[in-house]
Amino acid sequence: MIVNASEFVFYPPAPISRARRVLIKPDASVPYPHPLTAGKKTLERIISGIREVSDADILLLEGNPQEKPIRDIYKELGYDFPRVLIVDVKDCNLVEVENPLSHSYAVPTFWVPNIILACDYLISVSSFKIFGNSGSFTIRNLLGLLPLSKYKGSSQSGPGELYKLGIDKVIADLYFTLPFDLGIIDGRKKFTGEEGSKKGEIEDYNKIFIGEPYEVDVEASKLEGLEPEYLRLIEMGRVEISY
Repeated sequence: MIVNASEFVFYPPAPISRARRVLIKPDASVPYPHPLTAGKKTLERIISGIREVSDADILLLEGNPQEKPIRDIYKELGYDFPRVLIVDVKDCNLVEVENPLSHSYAVPTFWVPNIILACDYLISVSSFKIFGNSGSFTIRNLLGLLPLSKYKGSSQSGPGELYKLGIDKVIADLYFTLPFDLGIIDGRKKFTGEEGSKKGEIEDYNKIFIGEPYEVDVEASKLEGLEPEYLRLIEMGRVEISY
């Protein structure tokens, strides 16, 4: 579903009203304003909507590609939401989770923060960024959950070991291994540029996408004429899982 950003109100799906813990993975690993990160206004509306129906613990879980404290980054972004727990990936205990695909594309198991498994409802909130022929949307946003202690390798920034395997394959595997319940793309503004750079074209977009993460990423990609490889791989994997 696509709505005008200026009219966006978050109506929580029914399972949130029964949840004890709701985890939000914001696209907020660097201290750069929207659209390089998810906007504060959009997150405020999501959190406010949850509070309308639930007193569940709300957790924001994110990691920085240089392992800088995520609290410092949130402070720069103005993320000061009341009654919300801030959790840094690098401070979490880890658990190894098996990929349910019979033949993984690249990664048969992932190390992830164990707190994810203790939450009842999972939401990925991304910004609207385009790199080449691919979008950095709700599923790619999940890469920020992976601990650099396991995947950094010799890279100076980010999970370098995973890029060696083919990042689209990794993203597809991650989609099946960590099935998030809801994806939201904050498209108040759109960024087009190179991955890892804050230099690029920014334009008003005034759209919020909301739905199942794969469906949301497909809709946003089609609107921009993009053909991300990870979506093709996920489509194939969904056929396998459905049997």
